[in-house]
Amino acid sequence: MTYANTTPTLDTLVQQWDKKFAKSDKVNHQKVLFKNRYGITLAADLYTPKGVSGKLPAIAVSGPFGAVKEQSSGLYAQTLAERGFVTLAFDASYTGESGGEPRNVASPDINTEDFSAAVDFLTTLPNVDADKIGILGICGWGGMALNAAAMDTRIKATAVSTMYDMSRVMANGYNDSVDVAARYQARQALNAIRTQDAQKGEVARSTNNLPEKLTGNEPQFVKDYFDYYKTERGFHPRSVNSNGAWTATTPLSFMNMPQLSYADEIQAPVLVVHGENAHSRYFAEDAFKKLKGDNKELMIIPNASHVDLYDNQANKIPYDKFEAFFKANLK
Repeated sequence: MTYANTTPTLDTLVQQWDKKFAKSDKVNHQKVLFKNRYGITLAADLYTPKGVSGKLPAIAVSGPFGAVKEQSSGLYAQTLAERGFVTLAFDASYTGESGGEPRNVASPDINTEDFSAAVDFLTTLPNVDADKIGILGICGWGGMALNAAAMDTRIKATAVSTMYDMSRVMANGYNDSVDVAARYQARQALNAIRTQDAQKGEVARSTNNLPEKLTGNEPQFVKDYFDYYKTERGFHPRSVNSNGAWTATTPLSFMNMPQLSYADEIQAPVLVVHGENAHSRYFAEDAFKKLKGDNKELMIIPNASHVDLYDNQANKIPYDKFEAFFKANLK
């Protein structure tokens, strides 16, 4: 296979502000690197509130699936840093400024590990209380966050926003419309591509991407994605959804390794936030049904779509709720 050299260093990271939101004068910002336990170097933005001393609670943030830290996760992270938390918005393995080859691969295991690696990093910071660390996952990273919370008992609170269960949608399609026979055919097609990759020495890219132009006949949620990822509102050149494509065989591991298998064993508090009108709402509600205990909460945002919770264009992100949740549970 032909791969690029993609192990980042601080010198190779973009230092100028190239994010899809304005820089806050209430926080300090710096680029950082850390490794996950598979040896992949992850790139992240560290936000710390100005004028605050002592050891602080911290939150690791990532998502949406196919986005980069210069988009939604960075906005969430900076906003929560303004409210008194040390926050870390990171690019997933194989994407953005993070390392990993080939580019634009996703994995339910490795990406779950990315959250724990972010926790590792936060525990090393002198201004972070290692016993007060939470995580926040957006869209497909909501599923990763719940998966991480089931595994990593160091995570004291987990919030998910407009979540997707990527293993469920890749295996079953939207609204579980894919049956066993169709799933087998999909596996056959994906494994045929894998053979071609091996024989050609090149990695095929998915053709199931956002269109470069809309015809007007797309489902509303595709139009919403387009409005975010393909327009000035949210476009970023390092985002898979804006300016790239996943490897064609990425769905294989998700189809075979379901997330949330142990979600019912999460003992720490969980906040699940989703839009009332989101096409993905069933992911959040079904995930919430798996959670046990009286420290779990589901919050449905009235009149909000899936993408309304990516940025605050529609003024729908409940930052006050996220702040109150983390302050109550990271103390």
